[in-house]
Amino acid sequence: MPIQNRAAQFSPFAALVGYDDAVAEMARLTDRRRDISDEELETLNAQLNRLSDMLPWRPEVEVEYFIADARKDGGSYAQKKGNVRTIDHYSNVLIFTDGEKIPLSDTYSVTILEQK
Repeated sequence: MPIQNRAAQFSPFAALVGYDDAVAEMARLTDRRRDISDEELETLNAQLNRLSDMLPWRPEVEVEYFIADARKDGGSYAQKKGNVRTIDHYSNVLIFTDGEKIPLSDTYSVTILEQK
């Protein structure tokens, strides 16, 4: 028997294939999606209206939004800083000059940064 075949017979046996991956997935933490209060919603709408008026100048903004997890309940919060190209009211998304789209339904805050 060739030496490579002999070595293969002594390789470790994995009785629970995928067990380590399942444990790692369960250990991964996600945040719960929080509800936006009426006051926060009013502030967000005011900022979006102000942003809408400033769109010709492609203002720089910082947006906090929620990203749902594809594998389990919850998700994570992220922040995006960049220049806004447009607000697509048909698709209900904020479109940045780099092409990234953020759904307005997942947006928690919009901060318009000072123009230079």
